[in-house]
Amino acid sequence: MLKKGRKGYIYLLPALIILGIFVFYPIINTVIFSFDETKAPGFVFGLESYKFLFQDKRFLQSIINTCVYAAIVPVLSVGISLLLANSLVNIKSEKIRGIFQSIYFLPYVTSLVAIGIVWSWLFNSEYGIINYFLGVIGVNPINWLNDPKYAMVALIIFAVWKSLAFNTLILTTGIASINPQYYQAAKIDQATSGTIFRKRTIKLVSPMIVYTYIISLIAAFKVYTEVYVLFGGRTLDGAVSTVVRYIIDRFYGDQDFPLAFAAAVVLLLIILTVTFVQRTIARNKVHY
Repeated sequence: MLKKGRKGYIYLLPALIILGIFVFYPIINTVIFSFDETKAPGFVFGLESYKFLFQDKRFLQSIINTCVYAAIVPVLSVGISLLLANSLVNIKSEKIRGIFQSIYFLPYVTSLVAIGIVWSWLFNSEYGIINYFLGVIGVNPINWLNDPKYAMVALIIFAVWKSLAFNTLILTTGIASINPQYYQAAKIDQATSGTIFRKRTIKLVSPMIVYTYIISLIAAFKVYTEVYVLFGGRTLDGAVSTVVRYIIDRFYGDQDFPLAFAAAVVLLLIILTVTFVQRTIARNKVHY
């Protein structure tokens, strides 16, 4: 009979094989071919792709745009989701809570293309409802989807709204699982609702807050679909160009495969570095 330890490895083997074929093998090949200086069959080692990459204004602009997006969207998304989740848990009526949960979860089960069409209408400069409400308070209409100055703001608003569903679901589950005795003890000490939320709820649900934030952060660095469905494939002179968009343009448009691979490697390194830093910081701050 096989030992328990060996049995565990046998059970893991199919998953490891799939990961090796569909994840690690493509990553290794991407790293290798990013050093290829030829666009024809064969391989010539060199760093020209990386040198060109960091001299390319399009790539540098896409890095800046992606970093701005990744710095804002996860923070807003997780913060708003946490407030929504706490509000949902405190609703006494199960029917009303279920209705609100369905509303919040709707973006997660709806096609992103359909959502993009709706938000394109909401952001329309002539008859969009957002400009209508801005006009009520005396703000002139904003050309959200065509003016490079406001395009990133529109993208961030759209992305935050889209990501609320998943984050709210995770955080609602976390808050609902907190032992009620913690809240009862806080109320005996005459703590206010705000104090209970800050010192009890956030602390006890902090592992899930970190989880949703890291997942949102990784997704933010890989943003592409949101830009495409909202702006119809336009970058507005680079105002909403992202690293993934740059990689796709280089790979499929210019067919400069080594440059596309090099850009993908840079993006991978950024994601790994940021994730590692976040995990290191959270290790000392999270209550497990």
